[in-house]
Amino acid sequence: MAHLSEMQAKVSVKADTSRKPLPDQQDHKASLDSMLGDLEQELQDLGIATVPKGYCASCQKPIAGKVIHALGQSWHPEHFVCTHCKEELGSSPFFERSGLPYCSKDYHHLFSPRCAYCAAPITDKVLTAMNKTWHPEHFFCSHCGEVFGAEGFHEKDKKPYCRKDFLAMFSPKCGGCNRPVLENYLSAMNTVWHPECFVCGDCFSSFSSGSFFELDGRPFCELHYHHRRGTLCHDCGQPITGRCISAMGHKFHPEHFVCAFCLTQLPKGIFKEQNNKTYCEKCFTKLFSQ
Repeated sequence: MAHLSEMQAKVSVKADTSRKPLPDQQDHKASLDSMLGDLEQELQDLGIATVPKGYCASCQKPIAGKVIHALGQSWHPEHFVCTHCKEELGSSPFFERSGLPYCSKDYHHLFSPRCAYCAAPITDKVLTAMNKTWHPEHFFCSHCGEVFGAEGFHEKDKKPYCRKDFLAMFSPKCGGCNRPVLENYLSAMNTVWHPECFVCGDCFSSFSSGSFFELDGRPFCELHYHHRRGTLCHDCGQPITGRCISAMGHKFHPEHFVCAFCLTQLPKGIFKEQNNKTYCEKCFTKLFSQ
């Protein structure tokens, strides 16, 4: 008993001594290790066996009090710390990397993928697109800002766009209606057209023969092209594509420029006019000279 009282007195003295300010943390650790070593030795001298709970994976010393089991090893609570910031992990959740423990904050800061939009670590759901990682709420259309739905996205110049904005901004526009051309199209006059939009600019009929006439950047059928050009025969109303006779402010096929009375073709465009009608000289004299 005397030995036990003496031992308790020494422990008490050592405990009081440990409460004194130490120069630094390392001196405090050395003093604590020395005190525990002396205590263990004195217990053994008294015949009291000390059975450690394991050896600390950090300091390699026996663990006599509280113990933390983690990563398949045992630790003094004060030695189970974040590898990066050195804060005690205690019973808090932690992450393991290459066999080393990290607190949640440092693990995500050091190892979690970064969002391509905000550059912050992604700690929960991650979206992968365009060879980058994103917070799901940060992967949205570069034009309208809407998060992508079931239609997905389109990429242009390394930026994502919703279908609506992509088509409106980058798809070729129809030369007729100026709406995006998505599927079937015709290529004519250095632009593209919806098949239903490539029609005559006046009568809106399609070009069944495959040929059309261009005027002022618009397609026309032959009839309305010549109508706009003023090259329809005043007599038959059909286009004039060859020789033409101009008379009385109109144009005529040569074979249709005839005397209004005898219907003889007027040679060399020589005629007489009466009441906006053409006559050969003979018929004119016969009809109007009296």
